[in-house]
Amino acid sequence: MAYARDDIDKVRELTDLVELASEVTKVKKSGRSSMAVCPFHSEKTPSLSIDGARGLYHCFGCGKSGDVFRWVQETQAVDFSEAVELLARRAGVTLKVDPEAAKRRGQREKLVEATAAAVEFYNERLKSGADAGNARSYLRGRGYDGEVVDRFSLGYSPDEWDALVGHLRERGIRDDVMKRAGLASISSRGSLIDRFRGRIMFPVFDLRGDPVGFGARILEGDGPKYLNSSESPIYHKSRLLYGLNWAKSDIVRRDTSVVVEGYTDVIALHLAGHPIAVATCGTALVEGHLDLLRRFSERVVLAFDADEAGAGAALRGFDKSVPGDLDLRVAALPEGKDPAEVVADLGAEAITATIDESVPLLQFRIDTELAEHDLSEPESRSRAIRAVGALIALHPDPVARHEYAVAVSRRTGVDTAYVEQAVRGSARTAPTSRSRSNRPPDPEPPPEGAAPPIPEGASRPTELELLRALLGNDERLYGVDIDADLFAHADTRTGYELLAEALDGITPGTTPDLGSAIGSDESDVGSLLRRLALEDRPVMDPSDLVAHLRVNALDRQITELRARLQNIDQSAEEHEYSQLWQRLIALEQDRRSLRRKE
Repeated sequence: MAYARDDIDKVRELTDLVELASEVTKVKKSGRSSMAVCPFHSEKTPSLSIDGARGLYHCFGCGKSGDVFRWVQETQAVDFSEAVELLARRAGVTLKVDPEAAKRRGQREKLVEATAAAVEFYNERLKSGADAGNARSYLRGRGYDGEVVDRFSLGYSPDEWDALVGHLRERGIRDDVMKRAGLASISSRGSLIDRFRGRIMFPVFDLRGDPVGFGARILEGDGPKYLNSSESPIYHKSRLLYGLNWAKSDIVRRDTSVVVEGYTDVIALHLAGHPIAVATCGTALVEGHLDLLRRFSERVVLAFDADEAGAGAALRGFDKSVPGDLDLRVAALPEGKDPAEVVADLGAEAITATIDESVPLLQFRIDTELAEHDLSEPESRSRAIRAVGALIALHPDPVARHEYAVAVSRRTGVDTAYVEQAVRGSARTAPTSRSRSNRPPDPEPPPEGAAPPIPEGASRPTELELLRALLGNDERLYGVDIDADLFAHADTRTGYELLAEALDGITPGTTPDLGSAIGSDESDVGSLLRRLALEDRPVMDPSDLVAHLRVNALDRQITELRARLQNIDQSAEEHEYSQLWQRLIALEQDRRSLRRKE
């Protein structure tokens, strides 16, 4: 049931989260907040922080966070509507139904219901269907018994045109729902037919445990080896990871997730005592997947096939995350084996060792690049240094860059100074062949010993600190001009936009009502804001933070302008070139002025 927003906010306002928490765990006052022993994981020392005034909680041990409704959902195993109803009765609030929200919720429930019916149908067909003999033989060959089939809800789609369609119609599920859920499609003759036929079915569940789609492996005949559900209102492959619904709690406890390529790899690792494995659903690993994993741990191990395709996927992965934001690593699998084969042929201990011995992804890329050069030849060694220098330059941490340069020096025999020179050189934009005649003089270089421009990734701690000031509506915000352009990262920018709306019209120093803005937000941004809101330490002066971020914003604009100038033919586009150059000079003057004020 979907209830009116005003009623939900009223229930939130009338519910004391500290009192609610004290009914299931020991709570002790600690400054502005309260600390409690977290009921969501095993611990002896309190790590759960509760802010009663704002109705938010966050555990710094397992990462669980939310508001009063999420607390009831997690502790009493109910859904959101049931949590609202329970707390409304407790607070004496009469709830009214929101027709539009109920309609949207009802549409999703119909799609999930149809998908759940398909999961049940395929599972039963696998276990008892006469036509599923080959599928059962295939799974037994992988060591999957009946318990494994039920644990992962594996199934078999009959090699018939409309077996599922007929079954779902008998269950009262409409044709348009089947199509929207990606379970059926229209044939060339205009009839409704099953999307999956003659395949072993791997149901895909979202974080809530709702079935939303399938991965399907063909047994024989023509067609792709794996066929996945098409995009639908409930199935978005760039925001789904197979197995994460089962793995998330263990990932939090172990502070590690393992990304593999296939559904059977996930199952193999779970059965081998590593229920922290997940896989993409027929797509490359993208930033959305990494954002999902960030919610549960910072350490992500890529365990792809030890072949060219698998290594290529790992290499591309580095470009999809900010180094230092995630501890992104690569597990070196034995040549020619995928994770499932490692478990089957070498045992669970082998895959454990492989995960434990994983190396940082940047190190993996460097090692791969160096292996492609003959380091005994001077010219080849020079090319290798230039190539790895470009990789090292991607890292925003100067200490890490230096350490990698030292390691490359030892590996190649080239002096560290030359390696670091290659790193610095690759960070600059290479000159083009365009005419440089009549070009205005270069902007004034920074003074000797001046710090280089701060990389975009390095601004993140400052952006997070400014969000903390906004979360508390710090009274020092009065008169400080803040806008979204100060935030270089998508999540911090979104967080600012959420908070700006909640703080609109409120005098700095007044406690804002953050419950409706971030309390029940299950996104990564909502979790981030709740964690920041409950950090119990002094907040830096917002004016200093904004000044620092303005310099960073100017640095980004200057870098962009320089790149544009390098790619313009001055003789052909003289007017635009001159305008950009004047703009660059003005920005650098602004930057010098701001830095003098810092």
